[in-house]
Amino acid sequence: MRFLPEDEQQRRIAACFARSDLTPEQLWMRYFALGGSLNLLELDAYLNGLTTLPRVDRDMLAHAVNERLDETGPARAPYSHSVRDAKPLHGPLKALVDLLEGAHRAPPERLPAVVAEAGRALDLTIGVYLADHDQRTLVPLRPGGAELDIETTVGGAVFRRAGTTVARDGTLWTILLDGVERLGVLEIVPDDADPDDPALREQCRWLATLLGHLVTATTQYGDGLDRRRRHRPRGSPAELLWQSLPPLTAATESVIVGASVQPVYDLCATVFDYALSEGRAQLALFDAGVRGGGADIAVVTALSAYRAARHGGAALGEQFAAVAAELEALPGAPAVHGVVAELDLHTGVLRLLGAGCPAPLVVRDGEACLTAAPAATRFAAGGGLCPATEVQLEPGDLLTLYSRGVAETANRAGEPFGRARIARHLGHDAGELPPEIARRLTRAVLDHGEGGSRHDAGVLIARWVPR
Repeated sequence: MRFLPEDEQQRRIAACFARSDLTPEQLWMRYFALGGSLNLLELDAYLNGLTTLPRVDRDMLAHAVNERLDETGPARAPYSHSVRDAKPLHGPLKALVDLLEGAHRAPPERLPAVVAEAGRALDLTIGVYLADHDQRTLVPLRPGGAELDIETTVGGAVFRRAGTTVARDGTLWTILLDGVERLGVLEIVPDDADPDDPALREQCRWLATLLGHLVTATTQYGDGLDRRRRHRPRGSPAELLWQSLPPLTAATESVIVGASVQPVYDLCATVFDYALSEGRAQLALFDAGVRGGGADIAVVTALSAYRAARHGGAALGEQFAAVAAELEALPGAPAVHGVVAELDLHTGVLRLLGAGCPAPLVVRDGEACLTAAPAATRFAAGGGLCPATEVQLEPGDLLTLYSRGVAETANRAGEPFGRARIARHLGHDAGELPPEIARRLTRAVLDHGEGGSRHDAGVLIARWVPR
C-alpha cells in the first residue's frame, strides 16, 4: 500500500476545501459526524498548515471534504494511502447503493425519483404504486398516473396474493413489502432482459424489500407519501385510533396475523393489537359499539391499559383486569367490549378472556366453527374475573376475532351481515393470506351496509402454522 506524504496530503486537502464552498464550521460539523474528535481550532490550524494531525483524522477530514465535492464536482481530496473505489459502477449492487444513498436525508416525495435512478442501474423502468388506506386502489407515485383497482387489475392481483407475475405485455409486477406488510406493488419494465429470468426476479425482490423499508421509514417523518394514499381527510377520532394501531400484518415462522378496520376515514370505536414472540402470540380487540359519544377515548384507554400490562409481563387475567381498572376510572365513557387472548405456538392451545364480544370463530379445512362465547359481559377487575376459555387449535387453523359491527351491520332492508356470511368469507379460500381475508371481509361488510352503518367493522385474524 502506497502512502501519500503528509505535507502533500495537507496541501491538497486545503486546496480542495477552498473549492468546496464550505465554512470551517460546516466542515467541522461534517468531520465530527464521521466520528472526529478534534475541535474547530485544531481543524482550522491544520487547514492553514500550522499543525499536523494523526492519519485517521486526516482521512476523516478528507472524507468530509470529498462528501461535499461529490455533491458539486469531480475533484476530490487525497487520502493518506491509495484507496480502491468501493462504489459499484453497475448491476444490482449499484441499484441498491443508489437507493440507499439517494434516500439518505431525502424527503418522502423524492422516493419515486430515487427508485427510477436505481432502476436505471438494472436497465429497468420502475413505477411505484401504494395501496390507498381503504385498500380499494393502488395509487401511483408518479404524477399523472392512473390508479389501479385492487379487485380487477394485474397489479391488484399481485397485491392480493403478495406475489410476482409477468403480464402479457412483458411487464413484471411484484409485491412491495415492509417485512411482511403489504404496502403496494412495483411495475417493472425491462429494457432488454427477459422478465421471466429468475435472477432478474431475485434482484427486483431485493429492490422491493429495501424500498418497502424506506417507504415506511420516510412516512414516519413526512406526510408526502401518506397524503397520496388518502382519498379524503380523516377526522380527529379516526386519526387518533389509526395512529394507535400496529401494522395490519405481522408474522413469525409459526403464526401469520392480519387485520382490517373500517371505515378508515371515520373510524371511532374499534382497535386491535398483537405481540408475537418465539413461543406465543398475544392478541386483543376492543370495541365500543356505536361510533361517537367518547367511543374513541374509551377504546384507546382500553388499548393503552392492555399494552402497559402486556409490556410489563402481566398474565392474561392481569391484562383483562388492567383494562377493566382503567375503564372503571373513565367516568361517563361508553361500555367497551372486547377480547384478550394468547396462543401457545408450540402446542396450539388458545386461551381467551372476553367481555360482551362475539364468540371467536375458528376455520378448519374450510369450515368455520364457533368457539365458546366468553362468559363475562363486561371488563371487570379483581374477584369478578371468569375462567379463561381454552380452545385446542390444529395446524393451519384460522382464528378470527371480530367486532360486533361486523355481524350487526345491516343493509337498507334491515338485514344484518350475520355470522353465516362471516363464516362463508372466512372459508372462501383456505390458501389466502390472513391480511387479504381480513381486507376482503371488512370490504364486504361495508358494501353490505351501503355506507349507512353506525358501527366500525374490525377483524383480527391469526393462522397457526407450526414448524
